Amino acid sequence: MSSTGEQQFVPDGYEPPGGLTTDDFWLEPLGPEHNKSDLEAWTSSISHIQATPGFAGRDWPVRPLSVEENLADLVQHAEDFEGRRGYTYTVLDPTSRVVIGCVYFYPPRREGFDVDVCSWVRSSCGSLDLRLYGVVTEWLAAVWPWSSPDYASR
Repeated sequence: MSSTGEQQFVPDGYEPPGGLTTDDFWLEPLGPEHNKSDLEAWTSSISHIQATPGFAGRDWPVRPLSVEENLADLVQHAEDFEGRRGYTYTVLDPTSRVVIGCVYFYPPRREGFDVDVCSWVRSSCGSLDLRLYGVVTEWLAAVWPWSSPDYASR
């Protein structure tokens, strides 16, 4: 428990992973350095992301953001990561290092879960969605401190 009486998102002393590498993609913490590639990835795929399991009823993505607005969003994600309030990883192509998606771990939105998890891939990489889901599901079970993730199945 935190000093305010609220449940902590991750236990004291838990160190979140610095990333994950597979043959198909790399995950690393999302930050301002990804701004241009991140903006291009999701704005080219808004309807695809909206149709991805887990994104129904969310307020993002709705409209393209300006470069400045997206940068502010990435700064917030990086601050959440540093402050242990949420963890967002960019999904990169292992060869080009272009952003092809994102994975989000944030406090639960629904009762009965201890983490809200969402992931998406750009429409041009749609065939990787199921692979990303499987890798993230295994990653959650192997190294993260949660036991009841809310992650829409594929």
